[in-house]
Amino acid sequence: MAILNLFFVYTSYSCILYCILVLGFRLLLHPLRKYPGPFAAKLSEAYGGFYALRKRLHLQTYENHLRYGPVLRQAPNRLIFNSVSALQAIYQNERVNKSYVYAVAQPEQHNTFITTNRAQHRPKRRLMSQVLSEQSMRSFEPIMVNQVLIFLRQLLQANSSPVNMTPMCRYLGLDVAGLLGFGYERNLQTDHAHRSLTDALTFGNYRTNQRLNTVLMDLLPNRLRTELRATIEKMILTRLAQPSEDKHDLLSVFSEAEQSDLDIKNMKKSAIWAEAILFFAAGGETIASTLAATFFYLSQNPECYQKLATEIRSTFSSGSEIRGGPRLSSCRYLRACIDEALRMSPPVPGTLWREAATDAKDKPLIIGVSIYSLHHNENYFPDSFQFQPERWLAKDNNNNNNNNNKAAHEAFVAFSMGSRVCAGKAMAYLETSLVLVMTFWYFDFEPSSSEGKEAGEQKNTAGGKGWRVGEFQMQDIFAAGHDGPELRFRPRGDFCCEELSRRGNGPADMLQLL
Repeated sequence: MAILNLFFVYTSYSCILYCILVLGFRLLLHPLRKYPGPFAAKLSEAYGGFYALRKRLHLQTYENHLRYGPVLRQAPNRLIFNSVSALQAIYQNERVNKSYVYAVAQPEQHNTFITTNRAQHRPKRRLMSQVLSEQSMRSFEPIMVNQVLIFLRQLLQANSSPVNMTPMCRYLGLDVAGLLGFGYERNLQTDHAHRSLTDALTFGNYRTNQRLNTVLMDLLPNRLRTELRATIEKMILTRLAQPSEDKHDLLSVFSEAEQSDLDIKNMKKSAIWAEAILFFAAGGETIASTLAATFFYLSQNPECYQKLATEIRSTFSSGSEIRGGPRLSSCRYLRACIDEALRMSPPVPGTLWREAATDAKDKPLIIGVSIYSLHHNENYFPDSFQFQPERWLAKDNNNNNNNNNKAAHEAFVAFSMGSRVCAGKAMAYLETSLVLVMTFWYFDFEPSSSEGKEAGEQKNTAGGKGWRVGEFQMQDIFAAGHDGPELRFRPRGDFCCEELSRRGNGPADMLQLL
């Protein structure tokens, strides 16, 4: 017993000594010791993990930049920057690689997003681009439009009752992603049976964000994980049972390029499995965040709402004309509203980590730019917490040159940049544009009276009290979490009936049109 007690004593002292040496090195001798940042962040990565656990790491990073400046030490081996020059130097630099922390965060997956090896990433990216290119979107657009019409039907059936746009937009986004990725109809918009999938995706994103910030816990309940994987498996198997040339979707492209991956027994180790999980989550969640945020900002800014309504309703003369193409592209104020919503509430608000060589012996230097912080940097976006779509237009309302336009475009990084720029950018703009234009064509909307002005707005980060006026509340769980806004939708007077008559449907209600 005495020997055992002595062992524990020596072990305890050894651990204490080790901690003192490590912490002393990080404070006094580490290559990053001169960079400012919170004291706790210099000692341990648990600082970032703590705020990731609270889902507000993006807000804390923004506050720290205000306090410590444009270069911030957020962990012993991590620096976050807040400038366009750093953005270009990090994300457009072939000598800077995607950080190993992504592989640690999701060790079971090796998809296009997680892959850190450039040689492995390039062919995966080329295959993904075949599905997400503008040409591919033109072929897929009729299917997307059908899903948007289902979305409009749900708004009509609400009969002017408050509608929470977060679940509505998520169901739409995931249904579209399922069809483009697997040619599979999940019918989340109309069928309640599988809507718990959204919980699984939320928990999965939360777990990933925890692991990226070194708090390694498995927060995804077994039931949700099992349901998500069963859904993905059913989608894949159903699609693989059909000839690959039947549909132009993600699985057709990958199955042709990766014939060896069609071994069903090893499917969960295949490239198809890894890319399917990425596509279903990223393809639906980020677009849903963009839509919810844009609906919020338009509902809270009547002048912007009216400008966009006027542009849309003067560009098209019937709902059947609303399609991708030159006429939709001519809606410049529409694009400005989308970009401004992406700026203020980016779908991925945190830091996309990269790594570079350093003299530190334990880990490589991890660096990045906080998207949320850069998008609210007053040097590039004056009045950064004000929704101002005009900042994206070449000229202002008085037809004067907008000197801030160039700086704004250079600092806009909602889709990342460089070799890792989001492959789904064309899809995101097309789907978001179609949803907004078709909604404005058939409906007017306003905030729910039960919510008041503060509906969905971001809590003031100074002490966590009050509200930051005009900002959509988003949580940092890698892909943004959110709830709301709650809106009321009203069909545009007798407009719907008039259009139905022109299209030969008689005086039937709008459901016939949709």
